[in-house]
Amino acid sequence: MATALDVQYGPFPGTQSMIRTRFAPSPTGYLHIGGARTALFSWAYARRHGGQFVLRIEDTDLERSTQASVDAILDSMRWLGIDWDEGPHFQMQRLGRYREVADRLIAAGHAYPCWATREELDAMREDQRARGVKPRYDGRWRPERAKAAGLVPPADRAPVIRFLTPEEGQVGWDDLVKGPISFPNIELDDLVILRADGVPTYNFGVVVDDLDMRITHVIRGDDHVNNTPRQIHILRALGAALPRYGHVPMILGADGERLSKRHGAVSVTQYRDDGYLPEALVNYLARLGWSHGDDEIFSMQQLVEWFELGHVSRSAAQFNPEKLSWLNQHYLKQADDARLAALVRTELERMGVALSPGPELEPVVALLKDRATSIVHLAEAATLFYGDGLPEPGALQQHLTDAVRPALRMLKARLTEIAAWDKSSISAAVKSVLASSGLKMPQLAMPLRVLVTGRAQTPSIDAVLELLGRETVLARLTHHLDAD
Repeated sequence: MATALDVQYGPFPGTQSMIRTRFAPSPTGYLHIGGARTALFSWAYARRHGGQFVLRIEDTDLERSTQASVDAILDSMRWLGIDWDEGPHFQMQRLGRYREVADRLIAAGHAYPCWATREELDAMREDQRARGVKPRYDGRWRPERAKAAGLVPPADRAPVIRFLTPEEGQVGWDDLVKGPISFPNIELDDLVILRADGVPTYNFGVVVDDLDMRITHVIRGDDHVNNTPRQIHILRALGAALPRYGHVPMILGADGERLSKRHGAVSVTQYRDDGYLPEALVNYLARLGWSHGDDEIFSMQQLVEWFELGHVSRSAAQFNPEKLSWLNQHYLKQADDARLAALVRTELERMGVALSPGPELEPVVALLKDRATSIVHLAEAATLFYGDGLPEPGALQQHLTDAVRPALRMLKARLTEIAAWDKSSISAAVKSVLASSGLKMPQLAMPLRVLVTGRAQTPSIDAVLELLGRETVLARLTHHLDAD
């Protein structure tokens, strides 16, 4: 993954043939579901058109940005299989570049220094509210207004740099998802583009980065729609062609409110830790607000082949945990047993479950995975084979009745005699006991399960006995049947 960046100033290459998209998270927390979907859509669009996908870390929030968050974001993207061609680029390593572009805008008359204090700005907005006017910066340090008002730059503080926003007309674009969007310029004030400490604000850093990184298509959440007119103004002031914008609707919880922690897990790492497979989460996120006909299950390669922004819904998507669990169950059934065994082993170790003595994990996983909804669920089910098999209090008295005890003794004798300890031989022994005793399968299988596994519910009893092994099964039957 390349990290070099050509920072030569020049016109935005909007007509270049290579499509370049980007994902630009802020490292103030984990990668959440909405951000992961944005990254997936941006990545899929670039891959679909033979383009490049750039990763950028917008780390200018110095108080909240952490290296731990950067690592969590990168790990989450790798786990999902979203690779990048360039980056990660970090904004805090490019402060000189932002100052250079800000100085160019000042020299061209598109930006100016502003010395208004926080107290002055608060008083300005309070006065505007009292007059029933929308609070906004009044442009008092615009060069012509400052001169007319006789304002003199103070020597005791550094200024911020503001962009001189046009006050007439409107600004708009043809959004790749939402269609035509426009804003009256009168609704936009002169935003700060460079703080007094030289750190860029969000809208300015985004523009300079997209320009330098030759981004042709900006795909992001629709909470950025209001930022887009400001960014367009700055790009035009720089003489740059515009990238194409596509704003993806937000994700809502089942109650129709914006997805948040109260709806359950919202970070990619939480879903990984909860036992979801990456292909299931990718499949679900791709289908969340995008569709390809009626296809519900598809691979990442198929997503790349099919993905177009024109198929992204303009309406907010609703997160459905049950649908995600259904997809995860599907992918667990299809997954390689060795891969699942490695994941289950890690989870069992986390649970403090000893795997020895006990059967190999792969055949255990193969037996149990069709019923599992997650790796955690699969690991919990696998503990059936890695404990002492002792029944819960009261279970033995309930199931080991005088009516069934002779049949169980007969089964123990038959099991002792079989030559090959395999499922078919075990099944034949059980059937012979049923025929001799006149019992039905549930009447024999239920107490047999309790005696051998300690549980009343298990997968097919012959498969369970096969995996537990001759020695374990006979020892447990002997322990319970001969206890009296």
